[in-house]
Amino acid sequence: MNNWFNRGIPLSALSLVTALFWVERNWLQYGIGEADTPGSPWKKGNNEEGDPHPGIVELSVWDDGTPLDDDEVYVPFLKEVELSAGQGVTAVEPSHRKKIRFGKATLRRQNVQPDEAVCVTVSGNSMEPVLPHGSTVGINTGATAVVDGKMYAINHGGQLRVKTLYRLPGGGIRMRSFNRDDHPDEEYSAEQMVANEIRILGKVFWSSALW
Repeated sequence: MNNWFNRGIPLSALSLVTALFWVERNWLQYGIGEADTPGSPWKKGNNEEGDPHPGIVELSVWDDGTPLDDDEVYVPFLKEVELSAGQGVTAVEPSHRKKIRFGKATLRRQNVQPDEAVCVTVSGNSMEPVLPHGSTVGINTGATAVVDGKMYAINHGGQLRVKTLYRLPGGGIRMRSFNRDDHPDEEYSAEQMVANEIRILGKVFWSSALW
């Protein structure tokens, strides 16, 4: 939802927005008719004072065919790709089709170079409730040095993982999930990181989730 105010609302999210804010789709998309749905708590007569939406702002609608603004860039996604060798062997590679728009100003505020930004889709429940399954996170591949307690994307032998990391003596790391009941901490020495093909891809600088 953070990005709706920066980049406008994607067409695929219009139904969600109309439900969340009790607004009519035609009004939101085309500026036609009344803003409030009949059951809206903000509609006059449905609350004590008939107040309008507090702090309402105008949002624009975009889809994949909308040209980039001068202050926007496309950021690619990383994905797991099964290798031709088969047997479940995977590798982490950039997607040639999936991408997301980012404002250059957003990247600058996070000290992220546009060519060092990638996105990753969170899979599973290990980072719930903060990052539910299907959440998207932005990764700064220029920031791979571990700062204790920060989130990072990891290539773990061809598996994409997002974890909170802590440094261990000798160059090792501790991986921590938010859902520690189902996913206890994992610790790897520097040697074990090499043996298990663990590579830190970058630090998480942005996240988005639909509930």
